[in-house]
Amino acid sequence: MTAINAAMPSLNIFKIMSWVNETSEPITLTNDNGKNAVVISEDDWNSIQETLYLESIPGMTQSLINGKNTPFEECVNE
Repeated sequence: MTAINAAMPSLNIFKIMSWVNETSEPITLTNDNGKNAVVISEDDWNSIQETLYLESIPGMTQSLINGKNTPFEECVNE
């Protein structure tokens, strides 16, 4: 993960936003007191939130795995 010191005079938030949106690679903003922050794209944040939600539903993870492993022909009603 890329790290940038937040105290850098050349810190350009617009470039950082473009980078995380284009690459889906988070960037760590560091400082001298060890209280860092991570910048990620909104799409990645939404994906993380959706995954956490789905994993919070009892049995959902196993159900998704079972569905993924079920042949398509067994999923279609004719």
